[in-house]
Formats: sequence, C-alpha cells, structure tokens
Amino acid sequence: MWPMLVASKILGKRIGSNNFVADFPNNTEALLELSCLEQQSPRPKIIYNDDLETHNHKVFVSTWNVGGVAPSENLNLEGLLDTCNNPCDIYVLGFQEVVPLRASNVLGSENSRITMKWNSLIRKALNKKTDELEINEEGRLEAKQKQFPTKGGKPMESSVTVPEFRCIISKQMVGLFISVWVRSDLQPYVRSPNVSCVGCGIMSCLGNKGSVSVRFRLHETSFCFVCSHLASGGREGDERYRNSNAAEILSRTSFPRGPSLDLPRKILDHDRIILLGDLNYRISLPEPATRLLVDRGDWNALLRNDQLRIELMEGQVFEGWQEGTIKFAPTYKYYPNSNKYYGAVKGKRGEKKRAPAWCDRIIWFGEGLKQDLYTRGESRLSDHRPVKTIFTTEVGVSWKLKGLRSFFRSERFERITSQLDDLSSNIGRSSFQITKTIDHPIIL
Repeated sequence: MWPMLVASKILGKRIGSNNFVADFPNNTEALLELSCLEQQSPRPKIIYNDDLETHNHKVFVSTWNVGGVAPSENLNLEGLLDTCNNPCDIYVLGFQEVVPLRASNVLGSENSRITMKWNSLIRKALNKKTDELEINEEGRLEAKQKQFPTKGGKPMESSVTVPEFRCIISKQMVGLFISVWVRSDLQPYVRSPNVSCVGCGIMSCLGNKGSVSVRFRLHETSFCFVCSHLASGGREGDERYRNSNAAEILSRTSFPRGPSLDLPRKILDHDRIILLGDLNYRISLPEPATRLLVDRGDWNALLRNDQLRIELMEGQVFEGWQEGTIKFAPTYKYYPNSNKYYGAVKGKRGEKKRAPAWCDRIIWFGEGLKQDLYTRGESRLSDHRPVKTIFTTEVGVSWKLKGLRSFFRSERFERITSQLDDLSSNIGRSSFQITKTIDHPIIL
C-alpha cells in the first residue's frame, strides 16, 4: 500500500477533480445530461450581460495555520466567524498543518478524522440557532429588528426563518484543508464544484507545501479560492522559493472545462479569485529591529520591509493582485497558548530565532470584490493567529431566473402550494379509507 501511495504522490498522479466531501451529492450527472443536449446544437448557450442583473453577496474568508494541533470538541469558532455581528452568505475557511508535517502524513494517505472534526466545529458555529438574523429583500442575511408591530399595535417576533449553511466543498491534501459553506437557499444556484491540488514540497511535488484550489459557479459568476502553504525559511533570499511556489501554483492548477467547454480552466480565468494561506513571507529587517518595532506597534515601518509587499511592488510575484491595508499585529510566531512572541522570553536556550512576521495573508485578483474587513483572530490554539476578511462581491443573476424566483416568492405560488397541500391531505385521507375497506381478506 505504501509504495503505491508514495509513487502516486511523487509521480504527481492527479486526484479526480470531483474527489471532495460535501453535504449533498453534486449535480454532475444532471449537468452532464444538460450539457450533452447543448452540444447537439452547433453553438453553445450564451448569456449576454444585458440578460444579467447584479446582486451583492457577502463572502467570509479565513486562513489559519493550526500547527498540527487537533481541535478539541469544545473549541468555539463563533468568535472567528462572528456570524451575529457580520453575517455572510458564503464562508470559506482555509487551514494549514491540520496534521503534523511528518513523513507518515506527507507520504501516507490523508487523515479524514481531523477534517471531519473541523467541519463539525464549523457546522456547529454557522448553524447555531439565533434570533438575531433575518433575510432582507435582496436575499442577504442581516441583523433583524427585535420586534415588529401588528395591526393591533402589539409587537411580535418576526417569523422569518434563517436558512442553515451547507458544505459544498471540503478538500484535504496532507496538512492543507479548505472548507466552503453557503446558505442552504443559495445552494441550488451553485454549479460545477471542482478541486485541484498542487504539491510544491519535497522533490517539488509532495503536498507538505503547495495548494488546494476550489472553484464553483454561483448563478452566472465563477469563483476560485486558493488555499496555499508556501516555502518556509527566514534567511535572506528564501523569498525566492516562495515566489517559485506561487508561480507553480498559478501555472499548474487546472480545472475541467466541462462537457460544454465553457468553464474556466486556470485560476486567473475565473471571475472572482481569492488566495489565502500561510504564504510565509517575512520582514527583511534584523531580528532586534523587528522586535522593537513590534513592541512599538509601528506597523507602517514594518510593512515597508515586508517581503510580500516588496515582491508585489517589484512585480516578482502575484502581478496585478491586491491586498487590503494591514492594521493588525504580526500573526507569527507565538508560544502555544500564549500572547508572547517566540523568542521574547529571555533565558530559554536552544530556541531558534523566529522574528515576528505577517506570514498569514489573504489577497485577491480582478474586479467585482470590495473588501469590508481585514483583521486577525485571537485564538491561541497554535503558534499562528488566524486571519480573516469579508468581501462584498458582485454576482450576475439571469433575468429569467429572477422572474422564476419572484414567482416562487409570490402570493400566487403560496396559494398554489396551499391548494396542493389541501389536495394531498384529502388524497391521504381517501387512501386511508380505501386501505381500511380492504384491510380484511376477501374470501371467494
């Protein structure tokens, strides 16, 4: 078993693009059938911009290197997700080192028990029953007013039911793990979910470093999220290895085009693109100077020497990508279960010098994304702090679909469903009566 696993990883054997975990079976078969019908026509179906209406949705994205620490059953993710104060429509959570990066994990098969634990905690936090949210007229979650007056002037609680969140894609490659969740009422409009894994680690192919990318189409807009873990190292020149990893991820990541050949194949071909992860870029200053500026909280002086910012400005990596303004402390490296940076405690011998740095980042490419929040969490689970962001994203919705959805929300549709319920109830009673009449055997 082991030789086969190792050979498949070293030879870069591609994992099936639909090999991921989700709350419900994807609709690949249905899409294949529809696509085959489309292929019978000489021209593919085209939806023009004039046929689309733009809707805004909130997207939450986070990245967290958990240092190989398995989560406990009582780990609370509500503080990180903050669903009550900042409710979103889509949640994308990326993790690095969900398992220790030792040989047995790098060369062996994935440990799904750990990712199942993380998904269970995410589900618990997202689907916590709350009376503080409702769906507005645009179909988005927002904080609701506590009471609504009735005709008699007496207040009563809103009857709006907040939909649950469902996992549409969950994928692990060694220590990398990404999990994507959407509101259950948006799930029917999600199509073509796929994954693509790229290993950039040992021998430039193993998955201790690299990326897990996921993509899907919401209505008529394609999304791509890239969860990455780039080469480590704090020595001068190590940033070149990180640049090389990034270039490999962008060039080697590939998705299926679909039966109609109309789906984006490469990362940069998608409409909305977000890259998250432990990018491992450090601060190009002597360690004492870095620690002094951290103690002073002088983020601007530190950012002027931040390797990722420098490489972006010089066009060495991620050309054309954007990052929001950083107004939070460096996220690496902390003592476990402590708010002290590694190396800050005097008298500890044998410690490697690890100056603080913003290793954990979230960047994006293209238009249609507006960043509303960029900050960090304060969980002390590992030597990294999680980083999170919220985007407002534009999504193209077909006019035909909008008309259909309006019908489903109309009073006419409610009357029809009510009549059908009555009819079903009457049929059920009739069936019961018939059953009772033939309950006794007939003797001929």
